[in-house]
Amino acid sequence: MILNHLWGIYAHPLEEWQTIDNRHESLTYSLSHILLIALFPSIMGYYSSVYLGWSIGAGDHVFLTHDSALLIAGAMYFALIAGVFALAYLAHWMAITFGSKPTFTQTLELAAYTATPVFMSAFAAFWPVLWFVVCIGIIALAYSVYLLYTGVPILMHIPQERGFIYASSVVTCGLILLVIILAVTAMLWTNGIVSPMFT
Repeated sequence: MILNHLWGIYAHPLEEWQTIDNRHESLTYSLSHILLIALFPSIMGYYSSVYLGWSIGAGDHVFLTHDSALLIAGAMYFALIAGVFALAYLAHWMAITFGSKPTFTQTLELAAYTATPVFMSAFAAFWPVLWFVVCIGIIALAYSVYLLYTGVPILMHIPQERGFIYASSVVTCGLILLVIILAVTAMLWTNGIVSPMFT
């Protein structure tokens, strides 16, 4: 089953990392996980912006047109997948410095399962109030960072001390990638390529 690690990374993350490491799943398996999990934020973004409306402050709810929301959701889907792959590539590249020689599949697993809580936090968009979604997103991001710090020594086979520094480097790269994605999004919106159309 594609999502068979989903419950484990929430209920017992250390044991689940061990299970992931012991199984040595294929690249296709990790890719399937990413492709499925990345659907959640895209679908929820579309649904909440078209049918529920976003509450930014004290004013009326903000709705997007169907076509505009669909375009933005599609762009978000591919950006999230590209972000996970970029993070996996950087984690793979940096691992050599820390005395580890993982396969790309191992670093992709690390990136995919670490990103899962952030992607799953999209369900908060069932109540699309900005402060609520941001709070849930921060909690999910904190848990993702925790998963990264616990998963690195197990999946990358790096001692705990060096694993902490390695995980911190990966977190830094992840934040830089997030800023890049936000900057590209802002440029696309400014140039009218994926500019939102409101109803």
